[in-house]
Amino acid sequence: MKKTNLGIFFIIIFLSLSTYSQTTICSWNLKDFGKSKSDSELEFIANTVKNYDVLAIQEVVAGDGGAQAVARLSDILNRKGAKWDYTISNPTSGNSYKRERYAFIWKTSKVRTVGKGWLEVNFSLQIDREPFFQTFESGGKQFTLVNFHAITKAMQPETEIKYFKFLPAEYPDKNLIFCGDFNCPQSHTVFNPLKGMGYKPIFAGQKTSLRQTCIEGDCLASEYDNIFYNQTKVEAQEAGVIHFYKIFSNMADAELISDHVPIYLKLLVK
Repeated sequence: MKKTNLGIFFIIIFLSLSTYSQTTICSWNLKDFGKSKSDSELEFIANTVKNYDVLAIQEVVAGDGGAQAVARLSDILNRKGAKWDYTISNPTSGNSYKRERYAFIWKTSKVRTVGKGWLEVNFSLQIDREPFFQTFESGGKQFTLVNFHAITKAMQPETEIKYFKFLPAEYPDKNLIFCGDFNCPQSHTVFNPLKGMGYKPIFAGQKTSLRQTCIEGDCLASEYDNIFYNQTKVEAQEAGVIHFYKIFSNMADAELISDHVPIYLKLLVK
């Protein structure tokens, strides 16, 4: 009887650790995320992301209201049955028109942060909104999210993304996972160096930006948002997009939330 009970005990511990090490990342460009977001809009956003473990936000306004909106969203999430914490980057180094902040909000029962987050410094002159790094730990395994919002397609985001090939060597002890709005499809050759290093996008051919008007039921326009992970270090268990706009009667109302859909990756660090 004692041996049976001991065996059951170890099985429970194993299953608990396996569950804990599974982490679901949600990445969302939240379009001018600041004081313009109403309480009801923040409530909608919270309900959309509450079942994920880490939320990476792009396009947090650098001026008044950006940091406060992140705090307000975290507060709403804290009233939905789990404890959440957050961190916000300093403003990026681009000019005032392009300058933004990034944010991470995470469920403290699922992950913990390791050290403070930081903006990339070595390529801050080459990248207008230099990416924001934060290391997390889940189940004793660490991964570092690289949160990024590229310049617009018209400004050729590939001229910024080309520097990402240097980041794995710059942080050789980090398990980097690139997430965000690249304003560029994963099929572009600028991603080939990362792919050659073992990084894989969670999507190929998946559109993530909203059209102003749906065309024969197609409401998405471009392949902009993605997550790239190192296949030798991370197992991708599930990935997808959240079609939040379908709840709204028209795209104009949906775009009050964002002009991008949130994307997610359920991962297991090897």
